[in-house]
Amino acid sequence: MQNDGLLIGVPCLEDAIDRHPLIVSPDAFLADILALMSQMRGNSCDVSSVDVTSKAHSMRGARSSCVLIMQNKEILGIFTERDIVKLTAADTDFAKVKIAAVMAHPVITLSESSFQDIFAPLFLFRRYRIRHLVVVDESQQLVGIVTPESIRRVLRPSNLLKMRRVSEVMSPQIIHAPLTASVMSLARLMATHRVSCVVIVKLETCKDVSPAFKPVGIITERDIVQYQALELNLKETEAQVVMSTPLFLLNPEDSLWFAHQEMQRRHVQRLVVSWDWGAKLGIVTQSSLLRIFDPLEMYGVVETLQQTIVELENEKPEYLNKQSIRTKNFSEEDSSQSKQEDDIDDVNNNSLLYSIQNRIEYLLENHDLPLDIRQSYLNSALTDIKKITFHSTET
Repeated sequence: MQNDGLLIGVPCLEDAIDRHPLIVSPDAFLADILALMSQMRGNSCDVSSVDVTSKAHSMRGARSSCVLIMQNKEILGIFTERDIVKLTAADTDFAKVKIAAVMAHPVITLSESSFQDIFAPLFLFRRYRIRHLVVVDESQQLVGIVTPESIRRVLRPSNLLKMRRVSEVMSPQIIHAPLTASVMSLARLMATHRVSCVVIVKLETCKDVSPAFKPVGIITERDIVQYQALELNLKETEAQVVMSTPLFLLNPEDSLWFAHQEMQRRHVQRLVVSWDWGAKLGIVTQSSLLRIFDPLEMYGVVETLQQTIVELENEKPEYLNKQSIRTKNFSEEDSSQSKQEDDIDDVNNNSLLYSIQNRIEYLLENHDLPLDIRQSYLNSALTDIKKITFHSTET
């Protein structure tokens, strides 16, 4: 059992592997694959035999965001929701195309023995700009698939997410479209800009305020898969008819912990950020949240701690001045006791600051510390900062 106080709690990384991915043969038609990917599932299945009885309980109620193309246990290729969006944008006839003609190959894989922490898959996600990573054993046989979504599901981040803000990881460049845009045009926007969603907006004009786009809905890659499976007329169907609405909006100053919790509660993979009365928009995805677990990003945490120490050092004279004024207001009898307490607090705070500085210097000087040691040092520094902040507020 992991301690929830750790900065990064990973109960069991093996739980992040979907060991029952959808598997199809290379001669399967896209129309059949669409039907599979749009269904709720719980078990590995192929195009000829769909078993919706869940053996992987954690996947119950989930839809597959990809399929693997295999033959004689050999992994030939992979096909994802993003590929469906691209083919939709190209007005492809899904009933006439076989998966072998459009699958991505060769497939990027990760050895199960290398999956000891989250950094290996995060590195491959970023390097190859992918969101599905195939895990294999020593014999190159399929073990399962890892995605940013599956990793986020097993993480139990606490302090690290609480001290970082949405503004630090959000993308301020989002693709938006009006209510009357056709679904086909949205698919083309996603394909052109290589994004996973389009935010649907309406123009609002208020007195004494510049016109702004108000986000009212969203359409994602997964929605496109569903619309294709339902055989909607994508050229005629408008966004306002099928978009997900109303939207839950984040503020840039919200913590990443809050964003993480809302994603879990709402079962979504992205949240829209809005500020300046809708004049500015951004987006946070589950991939955005995982960026803070990059080793390089952790140095951002250390820098934040350093800045906090500087601020506390700068505030110390003011704090001592307040203590002096408070002491004078007491009677002479109580003043002695109060002075002693203040002196103790001052010594304790100085000791804590010194301890925090030592831990941060150690982190900066030792770049190759094991993850659990780095977690412990960061966590203890955060705890001490909270103690100092609490004492200052209390007085």
